[in-house]
Amino acid sequence: MQTTELLPEDAGRSFSPLQLAHNRHQKARTLLNKWHQGNGQDHKHYWLTPKPLMAELQAEFAFDFDPCPYPIPTGFDGLTADWGKSNYVNPPFGSIIHDGKKKGPTAWAKKAIAEHAKGKRVVMVYPIDKWILMLLAAGAQVRNLGDVRWVATEDGTPGMGTGRHIAAFILDPSKT
Repeated sequence: MQTTELLPEDAGRSFSPLQLAHNRHQKARTLLNKWHQGNGQDHKHYWLTPKPLMAELQAEFAFDFDPCPYPIPTGFDGLTADWGKSNYVNPPFGSIIHDGKKKGPTAWAKKAIAEHAKGKRVVMVYPIDKWILMLLAAGAQVRNLGDVRWVATEDGTPGMGTGRHIAAFILDPSKT
């Protein structure tokens, strides 16, 4: 999909071809494989775990396999490879194209769960919002509500859903 339409906040600014591709309207943005282009500001692709943090985790978990190595060996595929007994997983923080399909954190989580079911340890790192960690630290229970079809305030009709599952964080004084 090619378009020269810019977002309103982009009007009057000049852009390189890569910036134009990045700044196109939201529908076009979803078609881009941003991970392969790098992040929008510096175009870097890989962000490795800082050495002090990696040393701390290595000392605790004795990793013997990294399904997301850098550099990636020719022909290696961490989503299909058998993992080791103790695995450190620092997957791409966005979506990648894998076997012609867009794959994101869900693919890595499914693989981590499958490897864990085989009796393997998996330590997977992934950015989440701080407020989630705050609720979990406070003892919140998490319940998956599925793809909720929220109801319109105007007329009470159900919406189409968000396409994402909704989590309920339950802070219950009787459970603490």
